[in-house]
Amino acid sequence: MPLGGEQVPQNLDAVAVRAWCGLALDALGGAREEIDAINVYPVADGDTGTNLYLTVESASQAVDAVFTGLEPSRPSLAEAVRAMAHGALIGARGNSGTILSQLLRGMAQVLGADCDTDHADGRALALALRRAADSAYQAVAHPVEGTVLTVAAAAADAACGADGDGDCGAVARAAYDSACRALDATPRQLAVLGRAGVVDAGGRGLVAVLGALVGALSGETVRLRATAPGGHARAQPVECQDTSPDVTAPAFEVIYLLEADDKAVTRLRTRLDGLGDSLVVVGGDGLWNVHVHVDDAGAAVEAGVEAGRPHRIRITHFGVGDAHTAGAAQPPREPTQRGIVAVVPGEGLAGLYAEAGATTVPTRPGEPPASGELVDAIRRAHAREVVLLPNDAELRHTAAAAAEQARTEGVRVALIPTRSAVQGIAALAVHEPDRRFDEDVVAMTSAAGATRYAELTVAERQSWTMAGICQAGDVLGLIDGDVAVIGGDAARTARSVLDRMLAAGGEMVTLVLGEAVPDSLGDELEKHVREAHMAVDTVVYRGGRQSALLLIGVE
Repeated sequence: MPLGGEQVPQNLDAVAVRAWCGLALDALGGAREEIDAINVYPVADGDTGTNLYLTVESASQAVDAVFTGLEPSRPSLAEAVRAMAHGALIGARGNSGTILSQLLRGMAQVLGADCDTDHADGRALALALRRAADSAYQAVAHPVEGTVLTVAAAAADAACGADGDGDCGAVARAAYDSACRALDATPRQLAVLGRAGVVDAGGRGLVAVLGALVGALSGETVRLRATAPGGHARAQPVECQDTSPDVTAPAFEVIYLLEADDKAVTRLRTRLDGLGDSLVVVGGDGLWNVHVHVDDAGAAVEAGVEAGRPHRIRITHFGVGDAHTAGAAQPPREPTQRGIVAVVPGEGLAGLYAEAGATTVPTRPGEPPASGELVDAIRRAHAREVVLLPNDAELRHTAAAAAEQARTEGVRVALIPTRSAVQGIAALAVHEPDRRFDEDVVAMTSAAGATRYAELTVAERQSWTMAGICQAGDVLGLIDGDVAVIGGDAARTARSVLDRMLAAGGEMVTLVLGEAVPDSLGDELEKHVREAHMAVDTVVYRGGRQSALLLIGVE
């Protein structure tokens, strides 16, 4: 429908950025299945809509977090757009999601450049859209026209040519209108789209995001226009010149976050480009998101290890029925009866949970998983019944949303509100898959609830706590989420925490050592428990990189 009508000149500020993220998430949620259905390039794996939704969900959560963290004040525009870009970067999924994260990063580089202003005008928005398109082209190893890149470039061209008298709303509408026209043309630019009679799925998602930007600035509800020849997302095949090479597509999609410097990433691009295709490397300032399609997934990960520190590694085999295995008549795998899905901090705990049969969702400090990641893990568990262990009190709403979504897909999900990974360990210890589901859930819930939990962390700044005033650098001992002990070193603080917890009784102590903690601390604490608390057993695990120095559980 037309987007005309007189508008009050609009500027883009932090509140508008937050509204944009929310509207974009709603738009992609509504269009997700449609976009998945028209996903034929670069791989017909039917997940572009889902990947874009998860990417924007991560961006939206990051913006919400910066608003919450600064209450009752508001963040600046720079703080909001940087949070949006960072959230998209760490949550980017798939080829299109990775490109979208770079588009948002490009916008943030312009809109977040001036920390002294709380808003941006139409000219700044146009420059941001231009930077976004240019940086996305640079991030893709071999750009192809007729894709989301083409749609982004058309939006930027129109934005820069808009006569909006400094009005962001007018610039956004011009970008949206041009993106719609560019999307309509994609089947005539890319042969695989023309043969299938569809528009580009990634471009379709970008149109939804730009429509949300118009809505955030104008207050209008933007009804997405027809997005393919004939007025539908799927249309009759069209004639176009096929210039794509006739090659066999790789078998794996490899995605990971990478901590590395610019020179190492330049070398990585060259190496990965020789291993496969659909290479997209986005990010900067030491943190990157790497996406590539390869036949040798191990070599792609090894290249990341040589370049820096890869984490959140995801390897997906393109399965039965997609473009890579057409004609392969392999029956779908029969689901198991019961599975466990657990959120875990640190590689060591992820390995421990995996050995116990759980499907894990690893996290890093400051990067909680989105509900979509938990839903994806429930799907990967491939079970009729799933027990979900969030292992963090802050994830209760996210986990509840994921459980509800999985239930709509026919999976029976029980959410056990574990608040720490040590409570999850206790629940796993009594898990019996042959028991009735309800009985198993009751037993696991009881074991988790009977486990008191604590952690040691380092104070970042002076602050008031339940135990008094702490200074930056103090070691804090938190019991059941509240600061109970303030100490000068980890060993003494840990002993004090253990003594307080065991004063109420206990039979088993679980210690999970963080990456920065030496093994000798575990030995020292185990000896302390043995000498000071009779008939109490201690088990020690290495947790790897996690936010806490030490996790403690007492059963």
